[in-house]
Amino acid sequence: MKLKSMLVGVAALVAGAFSVSAMAAYPDKPVTVICPWTAGGGTDVLLRALSKAAEKHLGQTINVVNQTGGAGAIGHNAIRAARPDGYTVGMITFELNSLPPQGLVPFTWKDFDPLMRINSDPAALTVRKDAPYSTVRGFMDYAKEHPGEITIGNSAPGSVWHIAAGLAAEKTGVQVKHVPFDGAQPAVTSLVGGHIKAVAVSVAEVRGQVQAGNLKILGVMSADRDKIFPDVPTFKEQGVDVQFYTWRGLAVPKGVPANIKAKISDAYKKAFDSPEFQEFAAKASLNLAYQNAADFTKFLDQNYKDVEAVMKSLGLAKK
Repeated sequence: MKLKSMLVGVAALVAGAFSVSAMAAYPDKPVTVICPWTAGGGTDVLLRALSKAAEKHLGQTINVVNQTGGAGAIGHNAIRAARPDGYTVGMITFELNSLPPQGLVPFTWKDFDPLMRINSDPAALTVRKDAPYSTVRGFMDYAKEHPGEITIGNSAPGSVWHIAAGLAAEKTGVQVKHVPFDGAQPAVTSLVGGHIKAVAVSVAEVRGQVQAGNLKILGVMSADRDKIFPDVPTFKEQGVDVQFYTWRGLAVPKGVPANIKAKISDAYKKAFDSPEFQEFAAKASLNLAYQNAADFTKFLDQNYKDVEAVMKSLGLAKK
């Protein structure tokens, strides 16, 4: 019995030493970062730029993988269900707080370990350049004169941009048709092609088409005007008191060792602070809004409560 106890103790020490050694060596192979949205969208573009800047600080290749579908549910679940060894990181987005109230997923943000918030972007009501309206009020007046005729694309049913468009319609008393897409980029492409009348996605996701002269922004749902398009007034300046933002951040599955989480966070924070990423974000019209793990956790808790309340008021929450 005594020998057995000694052997168990030695085995435990060896296992512990191996575990510590493995963690100390982290990372000794490439790291995968899951993006729940399509390539080319705001989330994907942001994540790829940030991960590229983080590689030299982490000391390994960082591969961004798009796992899309289910209004973000597929990708978020893949992050949650990944092995908690630090080799799978994910970008969580606003939809992590809008899917649960709809009863569409069996998890919430509490099933993840948040690492940091990266940015927060307001919605921008955007239409084709040749549209017969140039203001939010003009658009809403047209919608009132043509009830149910206006089609607004979003990134998925119950997604942040669906809620943003729904909130704007509710505030102005108009009837519109919400058209779901698998991410903001396909919605924007459809708008350029004339298949829908508008989108209510981030400035970053329409910037290229606006600068190319294909689209125009009627208004932004933020407290301040956008730095890239300072001539575009806010919704509030146009008499519609609506502010609505998406957010994006990094998280890992529950159970990743603390020292590994620290290494990931350190690499990404250095990437976030780097001149090249800051310059990229400014040019891409991405509104950076960093929060550390503790502050991001508090934000997620409050945001979940706020989003749930808005969704209930719009009839989007499961009864």
